[in-house]
Amino acid sequence: MRLIDYFPEASISIINSANDWQEAIDFSMSSLLANHYVNAAYVQAIKDSTLSNGPYYILASGVAMPHARPECGALKTGMSLTLLKENVQFSADDEPVKLLIGLSAADADSHIDAIQVLSELLCEEETLAELLAATSEKQLADIIARA
Repeated sequence: MRLIDYFPEASISIINSANDWQEAIDFSMSSLLANHYVNAAYVQAIKDSTLSNGPYYILASGVAMPHARPECGALKTGMSLTLLKENVQFSADDEPVKLLIGLSAADADSHIDAIQVLSELLCEEETLAELLAATSEKQLADIIARA
């Protein structure tokens, strides 16, 4: 399965800004919620876990992968990608985030391949810079489709 195949319809978006990290989570999970990959409890579990444990899902400078445990309401395995034109701050100690990759993992194993490909993609500085500088959803989708 290719990385782009994990992204359901309308799951790649560019948003001007989020008022706070909670709204950024809502934006990043909205397509997964609308496409029935997660339920509302899953989105709340991400927020609750962030309040309890901090933003443990910040992967790299400017990049976060909000997710919760499968049993919290993940219905199907999939991903979303939300690029914020203006960074959002998750905590005073963490770097601001511009790119959110929402993850729904329906079980412990089904998303491992996608995470590996995504990790390789994000480790390529040039590709990460392309993602962060993208100006359209199509441009973002094309970058993901190359992976």
